[in-house]
Amino acid sequence: MKKLPTLLLCAAIVLLTVLPLWLVRAPAEQAAFGGADARAQEAIGVIAPSYKPWFAPVFEPASDEIASLLFALQAAIGAGVIGYWLGLSVARERLRRDAAPAPVNAAAEARPSAAVGTVMPSSPQANRVD
Repeated sequence: MKKLPTLLLCAAIVLLTVLPLWLVRAPAEQAAFGGADARAQEAIGVIAPSYKPWFAPVFEPASDEIASLLFALQAAIGAGVIGYWLGLSVARERLRRDAAPAPVNAAAEARPSAAVGTVMPSSPQANRVD
């Protein structure tokens, strides 16, 4: 009987993944992978029809899907670099904290054999009369 919940969960995951892709259609006036760049070009064309770009792209991807893939790859590499830097910084701080000498407590060093909670004869509490 333990297989039934697992199969139902897997079926739900597949349905939640496939149904939105199958049921939702892209608007007819926009490309499936269109973004802010295309809208900006249209807006510039409306505002200043005689505008000419200052430079041309160095690399033009073959399709919008490849451009989207390259953008996702660039974002993943950037996230990896930031994660590496953050992990390295945390590790450095931990090593620096662990390597730092512990603060010396003069009272503890003077009486290393004293147990916690005991009163030593040289302390002011030992001379106290109740």
